Amino acid sequence: MTTSGVRAAVSTLLAGSCLLAAVACASSGTTPAPATPARAVTSPLVTSMAAIGGGTWAVLEMGGSAADENNFWELFSRPATSAQWTLVTPPGVADNGGLVAAAPALGQQMGVAIRPSQGLTFSPTAETSDNGKTWGTGLIDAAVADVPDAIASYNGRMLALLSNGAIDQVDPPGTSWRRLAAPGAIGATAAGQSCEITGLTAVAFSTTTAPLAAASCAKPGIAGVFVLDGTTWQAAGPALTGALAGQQIQVLRLTGTPAGDIALLRAGTGSTASLLAAWTSDGTHWTVSSPFTVGTGTVTASGTGPGGTAWVLLTGGRAEAVNGPGTAWHTLPAPPRGTAALAAGPGGSFDALAVSDAKLTVFQLSPQGSWTQTQVINVPIQFGSSS
Repeated sequence: MTTSGVRAAVSTLLAGSCLLAAVACASSGTTPAPATPARAVTSPLVTSMAAIGGGTWAVLEMGGSAADENNFWELFSRPATSAQWTLVTPPGVADNGGLVAAAPALGQQMGVAIRPSQGLTFSPTAETSDNGKTWGTGLIDAAVADVPDAIASYNGRMLALLSNGAIDQVDPPGTSWRRLAAPGAIGATAAGQSCEITGLTAVAFSTTTAPLAAASCAKPGIAGVFVLDGTTWQAAGPALTGALAGQQIQVLRLTGTPAGDIALLRAGTGSTASLLAAWTSDGTHWTVSSPFTVGTGTVTASGTGPGGTAWVLLTGGRAEAVNGPGTAWHTLPAPPRGTAALAAGPGGSFDALAVSDAKLTVFQLSPQGSWTQTQVINVPIQFGSSS
């Protein structure tokens, strides 16, 4: 991403922050008492997601060393009518700290939040309704959490999971951010105590517009998904049976899609750990996949696609996907070297997005099971511009 540096970005944001129409410049209400942040189970920010109308978005880390502030997070878009990807990263703010995106569950507005870096203490935001051609800017006056589902979007409303464990919401343009849950508030509810929350991991909206929050639980057999019912957070996670009922469950992802929400769960630890997916169309009734064993393997990227597709990349180059409710996980052909993320398309198709410094190479999976190069994008990164 081309940037003129963080000082210019901060000046621009502060000068215009109180004039923003899309997002107000501060959360309303009193400031909660300081709380010790809960230990959250994190999942990498690299992802891709399905959009309304069949398009796809992808978030990738490119460039060089993060220690030298030469890593830049980029946003790419692939419209439903094209097989070609386009760079659409919002301009104007150094994004070395990470980028999180939320494809809307309703409406056409895509939301992005940029995690703080280099002295920033807040998270700039951007929204687009024309596939990234133009962006409206705003800010959240706090740091969003370092998880891929730290924000969620629904027809102009947005949720934000903050790094201190709080959850804020903003409604359509002209309103202010307001606090839905103070740090530790969900864990203090009856549902949270039953789960024994170790940390919040995601926010989402149900298709009935209710705010959802995901968490990792210390108590075995409980998938920590909670719905805000009036003013109370209630348990809303999928029921787990059999061997899963005796294992600790970590909700790695909770992502809104045009068809509903998809959760990615990790069950157990060590060599017997497994992953499974769960789908809901209303935020409370779930379909759960069979698990597959990952053992000590680590998730390096994950995402969603059309029809309830979910995919994961694991250490060692292993790629797994499930095509929606009622289907089983299956192993994909080993993706090309340098693959940072996958992107699901129609009919079970997949793209592999391979990163090498400032170059993105796109490969498409053929019906015969081979990867074929289809596109190369050279991203105009200005190395050293954030130092």
